[in-house]
Amino acid sequence: MNWKVYFDIVAAMIRTGILGYGGGPSVIPLFRHEAVTRYKWISDEEFGEVLAFANALPGPIATKMAAHLGYQQKGALGASIAVIAHIFPTTVGIVALMGVLYTLKESPVISGMIGAVRPGIAVLLGMMAYEFCAKTWKGLGKAVGLLFGLLSFLLLAILDTHPAVVIILFLAYGTVHIKFSGWAKHKWKKPKTDQDSEGSE
Repeated sequence: MNWKVYFDIVAAMIRTGILGYGGGPSVIPLFRHEAVTRYKWISDEEFGEVLAFANALPGPIATKMAAHLGYQQKGALGASIAVIAHIFPTTVGIVALMGVLYTLKESPVISGMIGAVRPGIAVLLGMMAYEFCAKTWKGLGKAVGLLFGLLSFLLLAILDTHPAVVIILFLAYGTVHIKFSGWAKHKWKKPKTDQDSEGSE
């Protein structure tokens, strides 16, 4: 049995669990760093697909990402280990420090620590968003990418549409886009090939 893979899963999930300060979205860049950069379990494109599907499912995003990455490496056992490793340190910390947190929650020192962490989280999310936008522009073009960005903002921020609905809509479009692009390339490429073969004769 390859124990190193299990050790890597545990180490990666403990780091994401301990350092993922600020809720679900803030931990996504940490998952990306572990899965894509550090261990190279998946590519950036695959991570984007996993993130989209995870957002469309109910439940906390962090545990869904942990379960998927663990399952991808070592099946059901890997998924179980990944989820436990991700939530265990913070669960113990919350139970052990609950009284202290309630006592110090109004402390200006604690408020200052929280305020100092927030810019770092914002930068991490901004970097990830920029990289996803760059990949969108490369795949669909800048015009379509900007159009979809504005449409997403309209649906999420203005019309207050549930994020899962928006994700499902864009997944449906992506499926149609891929099918149509494949069909169009096949259809337009074939006459060109026939014309070239006639010219060579």
